[in-house]
Amino acid sequence: MKAHQSPGPTSTAALLFNSRGEYLLHLRDANKPICDPGTWSLVGGAPEGEETPDEAIAREILEETGLRIPGLTHWIDVRAGRPHATEDRIRVYAGRWDGDADSLPVTEGIMFRWFSVPVMEHLTMCPWAYEAILTHQAAQPARGTGRVPHQPSAPPAPGGTSAVRNVIGAHLYLERDGRTLLGLRSPDVAFAADVWHALAGHVERESARACVVREAREEAGLILAEQDLTLVHTVHVLDSQDAVPRIQLFFRARRWQGEPQLLEPDKCLKWAWWPLDALPDPTVPYTRAAIEGIRLGHSYTELGWTGSRPLLAAEGGRHGG
Repeated sequence: MKAHQSPGPTSTAALLFNSRGEYLLHLRDANKPICDPGTWSLVGGAPEGEETPDEAIAREILEETGLRIPGLTHWIDVRAGRPHATEDRIRVYAGRWDGDADSLPVTEGIMFRWFSVPVMEHLTMCPWAYEAILTHQAAQPARGTGRVPHQPSAPPAPGGTSAVRNVIGAHLYLERDGRTLLGLRSPDVAFAADVWHALAGHVERESARACVVREAREEAGLILAEQDLTLVHTVHVLDSQDAVPRIQLFFRARRWQGEPQLLEPDKCLKWAWWPLDALPDPTVPYTRAAIEGIRLGHSYTELGWTGSRPLLAAEGGRHGG
């Protein structure tokens, strides 16, 4: 009896990173009948004729960017589209290049740009490409060293059986005289434009509480101490079946110094204290759900998951002030 063999990849992609820890993304055409139109994705394409995946990715990189990348290695295989669709298996290769993205010829798509992973939070990303980048970044021994990332001992298998990384957001919950602090986001931001939201940030290479302290200082000039922050609510969010799952952590500060200031007017137009039972409209849905959960003494909310309750999916004890 022949041993079962997994089908080979039907497409390839190049995950190119630089010594600053950024990744080269390609903005795809929005008005053509192609896969993932209008998204930021990776350079790549399907093998032609009798090409091997190694030959195909070298040709695609040369055709789309004019580059030859020495030391390009197979990083991981991922699936795009339906979880068990064998026709959507993509072989992702990783390699380092420290050149100028603006100097690349644009033979397909719109443009090339370098982006850090935190900035990708605000881009319209091709889901499988974003997952591959998150996996790659997590395996790097140190940010910005320029060292080639270590291969994981067992790369995640494609399909529904692999572990999926979740993006983590850290949020500040302040309460004063029955009111909570929210900021009105600028109409020019990529996420939640013209919507009220808690002071928050993407957790980088730091603890979640350290992220809250940093974001409070950078965005609003508030001085916090990590030991004064208590986790009071968690929201596990899935915006769509193809989206990256997100874990949103809300920390209450027992005390703080200063009054909210507009230090990043390109992101936030104003800060205001709103009654807990009369939040502004519109408010980011998961932020509204978290505040409601805190009021009711619940510790956990699920949004967007199949079978989850509309708001509070799991209840815990009431949190103290």
